Amino acid sequence: MTQTHPQNQTAELEWRDGTLPVSTRFDDPYFSLENGLAETRHVFLAGNDLPARFVSGFHIAELGFGTGLNMFAALLEWRKAGFKTPLRFTSFEAFPMAADEMDKALAAFPEAHAIAAPYLTEWANGARRIETGDLIAEIIISDARTTLPAWDGAVDAWFLDGFSPAKNPELWEQGLMTEVARHTAKGGTLATYTAAGFVRRNLAAAGFTVTRSAGYGRKRHMTTATLS
Repeated sequence: MTQTHPQNQTAELEWRDGTLPVSTRFDDPYFSLENGLAETRHVFLAGNDLPARFVSGFHIAELGFGTGLNMFAALLEWRKAGFKTPLRFTSFEAFPMAADEMDKALAAFPEAHAIAAPYLTEWANGARRIETGDLIAEIIISDARTTLPAWDGAVDAWFLDGFSPAKNPELWEQGLMTEVARHTAKGGTLATYTAAGFVRRNLAAAGFTVTRSAGYGRKRHMTTATLS
């Protein structure tokens, strides 16, 4: 089942070494210079205690869809866990990449790229809600400060993966973190690569119990949190 959405905002990219997409709007790469898939597994999966917490109907939400790498990394673990019901994944993205750009970026990660084709085909056809057997994905296009408050979901885990707080502070502000908390199920968690002090304070003010953890690669620290 697919649902189309008008695409009136798009990513503005340049490619570093022909393989690493960098946002020219935010002057920030879409994933780690070292290994984006390993970073996703460390920060967003392990940071949310996944796949150990997976249960039937598990719902992940994300701020910043980007290349789709986080979604495909989660789906790989979902499949390894042997669930017969679909993983639910909702992402909020203001500046979506085109399908061919996602395909080019994901080619750097053969595991993720190998399962992406059915999704990318639907995306290229304009679908923004896509069901592919073991995945129900919805990418909500527009500013999350507007779309998240209007959304009626409550999720088990959040991936906060916007561009750097220093370059994209709007996606980390207090009001939006409060909305993240409001759309988190009891006992839900979140993880993010950043340990910026104002982000951690905003999460705590929103009602999360915040922990600073070891980061990936050259990043000394990251943040995890549980809804109090």
